[in-house]
Amino acid sequence: MSNLEEKNGQSQQEIAANVDEIMRKYDRESNIRVWEGIPKIIVGVVLAAFSVFCIYVTLFANFLDQVRLSSFLGLVIIMGFLTYPARKGHVKVNHIPWYDILLMVLGAAAFFYYTLNAQRLLNTRIKIKLNDPVYIIAGIVGLAVLCELCRRSVGLPILCVAGTFLCYTIYFYVKDGKMLANVVHELFYNENGLLSTPINVCSKYIVVFIIFGAFLEKTGISEFFIALANGLTGRFAGGPAKVAVVSSALCGMVSGSSVGNTVTTGSITIPMMKKTGYDKNFSGAVEAAASTGGQIMPPIMGAAAFLMADYLGVPYSDIIVRAILPACLYFLGIFLSVHLEAKKLGLKGLSRDQLPRMKELLKESYLLLPLAILIYLVCSNTRTMQFSAAVSILATIAVGIISNVHRNLRHGKALATGAGTTNSRFRPINVFEALENGGRSCISVAVACGVAGLICGCLTVTGLASTVINAIVTVSQGKLFLGLLLTMICCIILGMGIPTTATYCIMASTCAPILIQMGVPMIAAHFFVFYYGIVADITPPVALAAYAGSAISGGSPMKTGIHATRLAIAGFIIPLIFALSPSMLLIETTWTEVLQLTLTSIVGMYGITFGLSGLKDYEQQGSARIFAMLQRLTAIAGGLLLIYPGTLTDVIGTAAVAGALAWYSLMRKKA
Repeated sequence: MSNLEEKNGQSQQEIAANVDEIMRKYDRESNIRVWEGIPKIIVGVVLAAFSVFCIYVTLFANFLDQVRLSSFLGLVIIMGFLTYPARKGHVKVNHIPWYDILLMVLGAAAFFYYTLNAQRLLNTRIKIKLNDPVYIIAGIVGLAVLCELCRRSVGLPILCVAGTFLCYTIYFYVKDGKMLANVVHELFYNENGLLSTPINVCSKYIVVFIIFGAFLEKTGISEFFIALANGLTGRFAGGPAKVAVVSSALCGMVSGSSVGNTVTTGSITIPMMKKTGYDKNFSGAVEAAASTGGQIMPPIMGAAAFLMADYLGVPYSDIIVRAILPACLYFLGIFLSVHLEAKKLGLKGLSRDQLPRMKELLKESYLLLPLAILIYLVCSNTRTMQFSAAVSILATIAVGIISNVHRNLRHGKALATGAGTTNSRFRPINVFEALENGGRSCISVAVACGVAGLICGCLTVTGLASTVINAIVTVSQGKLFLGLLLTMICCIILGMGIPTTATYCIMASTCAPILIQMGVPMIAAHFFVFYYGIVADITPPVALAAYAGSAISGGSPMKTGIHATRLAIAGFIIPLIFALSPSMLLIETTWTEVLQLTLTSIVGMYGITFGLSGLKDYEQQGSARIFAMLQRLTAIAGGLLLIYPGTLTDVIGTAAVAGALAWYSLMRKKA
């Protein structure tokens, strides 16, 4: 091996080590037990078997819902305790403490008790069940063990929310003279509690798409996306930052994790941005904002979009179509911000020898085939989402085989020359690894959905959701805009440190009905809470994606979060716009109006980002600085008017943005 190859190998190992360390620090899903040798194989087989079980159940099985969901959660308990230790760093190789084994056995037994007795319990009168100690103890143990696994795999914030609502529910029942057994019955066994919509959608749709994402990653599509983004945008001013925006949008769409995507793609893009000349805080913020936005990018949009389709009772293809324009505006805002920052700093793009050859990249475009098949099947509405995901998984395996053939035809050309993008061959073992990784990734999502269902159950059985709705409606005094602001604050607070799926489930039960009662269309209300739950990952003080980005860049977590919030300003503005005027979500509009809205929104986003960025010429003193500030405010106001649908607002907004730009040009000439 040459010295250059040794250096490259060491560099890759260092990057991988840094990524693992940061993931363990900021992403609870990465704090897992260490298995080696035979135990590693056994645990891997368990996880892979779970993935196969999920695919089989969603496609072929016709179980009772109670049987399907309780068995699903029982298997999640087993895998969860085999994967997650009691606390960070509390791991020994091939070791699981006796108390974890006890919790795993008791928790799984509680859920499998429900599985084996589901039919009998359905036919038994409630009074008899409430007097059965086994029935009550199994419910208490199942809930307690699930909450402990949630603490390990998801974190404390969601448990604090769940604990608060659970305490209120117990108080509510005791106050009415009912027993604790009633609470257990409603929350553990009833379809309004733990086995409600979140876990139902998770077991039916989400897990299959998570497994599909695991297969997709094995084909090397993430590296292809990064190389493609390099080829498309790397040559332009501040190229690496634009590469980060495009690649993170594509990779984040597949991964569905803002923190995970920030770390994985950020380990490549953030050093590139710093080397180009971007500030370390700005570099981490670009990656965090773009990775967070991946969850709103069609066609996959993370896991919460499947829940939204089920809550709204509409085809998933409807969600995809309505999400396109807001998502594009979100990333356009970030892209324009990094472009203006590059102009401000006088940065250049990457040199030609640093860019991959587009001709060679196009030869690997077959890697996009599984995504294309998925989009076609989902949008055609001729097949179920589960079937679409299963076919896409098979297509991914076929693409992996094609990739091997393609490599052989190229006679093993080195990737360093720009001849390819993926760095590993797709082998039969990759199928097993994808099933294993998919099963592991399902654990935290399933647990979060289970606890979210528990919270929703508390809200339902106590009527607390109606109380919250009435309180906010009363405080807002019927004024929609004030109601939107209050709801936005609730969503961001609830979303801090909580996975998107769980956040959306909670807000769909509490916050979305507030907006619906105030006259916002149902789909716009759900998109509203969906967006603000996502941007909580970059909103200080609990900005987990920004913290992960700062860990790679070496910047300040708080400054990185503030930069990320500014870059993702579209994510804070657009939900307000489509709640006030739902035509942005293609509701009750024509194609002519859509075209007008698209064009004016693009110009509007430029006006907003231009005003927020602040170019070099603004750094002046006295009256010149005041005039520059007025110019920026004019551009922002004009941009907001252009994004808001309406002919009058478009005319005024166009005049304001054009005037601000002309004003800037005049100031620049004088300078």
